[in-house]
Amino acid sequence: MIRKFVSAWEAVSRIPDNAVVAISGFNAALSPFYLIDVLIQRYRETGHPKNLFIISDAIPAIPGFGLDKVGRLILEEPGQDFVRGFLLPFYGWAPELQKAVMENLVEAYTWPIGIVTRWLRTAALGTPGVLSRVGLGTFIDPRQDGGFLNGLARERRTAAVERVVLDGREYLLYKAPKPDVALVRATTADEIGNLSMEQEAMYGSVLAFVQAAKAHPGGLVIAQVLRVVTLGEIHPKHVVVPGPLVDYVVVARRGTEVEKYHWQTASFDLNPIISGDVPYRVAYEPAPLTADKAVARRVVLELVKLIGALGRPVVVNLGIGIPALAADVIREERLDDFIHLTVESGPWGGYALMDADFGAAMGHYAVIPMPEQFVLYEGGAIDATSLGFLQVDAEGNVNPAFLPGRLPGPGGFPVIAIGSPRVYFAGGFTAGRRKMDVKNCGLAIGEDGPITKFVAKVYKIVFSGRYAVEEGKEVLYVTERAVFKLTQDGVELVEIAPGIDLERDVLAKMEFRPTVRRVEEMDRRIFCEGKMGLREEALKIVKR
Repeated sequence: MIRKFVSAWEAVSRIPDNAVVAISGFNAALSPFYLIDVLIQRYRETGHPKNLFIISDAIPAIPGFGLDKVGRLILEEPGQDFVRGFLLPFYGWAPELQKAVMENLVEAYTWPIGIVTRWLRTAALGTPGVLSRVGLGTFIDPRQDGGFLNGLARERRTAAVERVVLDGREYLLYKAPKPDVALVRATTADEIGNLSMEQEAMYGSVLAFVQAAKAHPGGLVIAQVLRVVTLGEIHPKHVVVPGPLVDYVVVARRGTEVEKYHWQTASFDLNPIISGDVPYRVAYEPAPLTADKAVARRVVLELVKLIGALGRPVVVNLGIGIPALAADVIREERLDDFIHLTVESGPWGGYALMDADFGAAMGHYAVIPMPEQFVLYEGGAIDATSLGFLQVDAEGNVNPAFLPGRLPGPGGFPVIAIGSPRVYFAGGFTAGRRKMDVKNCGLAIGEDGPITKFVAKVYKIVFSGRYAVEEGKEVLYVTERAVFKLTQDGVELVEIAPGIDLERDVLAKMEFRPTVRRVEEMDRRIFCEGKMGLREEALKIVKR
């Protein structure tokens, strides 16, 4: 009988040269950092395995850990033959890997998270790839960049996106090599390898990784866990991956501050609130009223209007940055039972953690696997989303993060933005050092940001205004001083903040002139101290 519980060295020694390796991980959450470390160590000592192609549904990395260490190896050994390429939705938490990609030392591709989670299932089913409207008219479209991040990717085309037409309608077909190996993480394994995830922050796509690898002849699954129990100690309904699908189990040491081999997130080794074992009860203090909070308030005001239009509570996704502040406004206004927040990694309700801890939540009432979450997003089962933006142009195209020398990847943004029927982009009107005061129920600009965000042409199109119009999306661009909407004619200015001069503070700070018809004043409550009274509005709607 094959020994299932082995050392990390013995497990990774089973990975063959030229393998396609799928690795779980959402930043630090679910990332098998111990297995990745030993994989690197084995290559350095033996030269094997080599010529690997690595795929993930997000990124198993934070600075100095996981794939960021792989990036460091590539930079230190430019002629290395350890890894030949990556297909990742996000590179933002792996600065060393970003450098290696930008220096064209390894081929690199990027697809949205939701597309990769669907692709894992197509790999398991044996179908050619993922067919989707997501990505049309953006940098992922083969008529633009095709998801290629550097010259090596354009030359080799290991992962490719094709445009196809079915019944007169455009789609993109996403294709990549199917995985031979899956490296995944769980909390507990029993004697036959059944895996449970009770201490993890999320489920991610762990089962989908396993399905994809085992559909391949001779597919190999290696799981990193914290502990081992006897058969029967894991409740059958708590088993996420059945043991017969797992080839090897490696027990990782409980992470130290230096190792972080199995931390829940980048900041937490083990927090029972994150795993949902302890209720989230923390005294809440409303954030001070700032220009950023005013933007978040305007978004929440739109969500309350939506509750009125639909006559029921709504399901919403909030992106990182200023949109995430809307969660604080929702809490302050006591709207939690009217606005159900979701995080792309799977949590429902509660409050999403930020920065390198993003993906985890506290106070959530449910967690579903990430592939299921993105099915809901892409299929339009949510009511609205609020996402950040870096640039907007006259056609309503949005670039959320890309700049020369900056290579984060699209993350979940494209799927959420194209799937949601309503998209409320939220951010500062300008960028850079700025000083603004929210006082006397208005906005006063002391020092404006020197960087223009409403530009003639965005650097990379990650959200296509033209395709959003075709799909009938309701799209707003919310800033602290002005609100715009997307129309058939492009971007139209519809509101400005009290205290703002239209020509001096808005139009003169844009590289294009929006359509201007009827411009109203933004709701003054947004800029006034104290609650806005939105719960009372929501209650009136429900009682109708």
